[in-house]
Amino acid sequence: MTDSDIDEMGPVDYLVIEFPADRPPNGSALPLLLDLVERGIIRVLDLAFVRKDTDGSVAGIDISEVGLEGEVDVTLFAEASSGLLGDTDFDEAGAALEPGCSAAVLVYENTWAAPLARALRRSGTELVASGRIPVQSILASLEKLDVEM
Repeated sequence: MTDSDIDEMGPVDYLVIEFPADRPPNGSALPLLLDLVERGIIRVLDLAFVRKDTDGSVAGIDISEVGLEGEVDVTLFAEASSGLLGDTDFDEAGAALEPGCSAAVLVYENTWAAPLARALRRSGTELVASGRIPVQSILASLEKLDVEM
């Protein structure tokens, strides 16, 4: 990836999605992820899987080892690997997991925001903070205000 490629990119985010240890993931979210890609909303840069053993050790695993059930093409994003993820990232993802669980680590570009990001970069502005508000926090705040969503 060249500097000019990076200048054209939108913001990049990541998700660590834990699968319960007592049941395999059903893959129902993969078609939704594909839809986001096909509509140009996001671009998947990396999709990798990790498992945290009961002894706390963390290891990367192949997509075929995740145990996805249902009629899902598990190889859909098998080639998504930009090289951004490394062992340190897997260790950090594993730290968020419960022992015995596995997880998907998804790194994606918000392509919908690329034009805005390019314009801001070209005008000399700089993003100095970013964050996400968990849905549970929003619901708790609304509950305190006695507001229904």
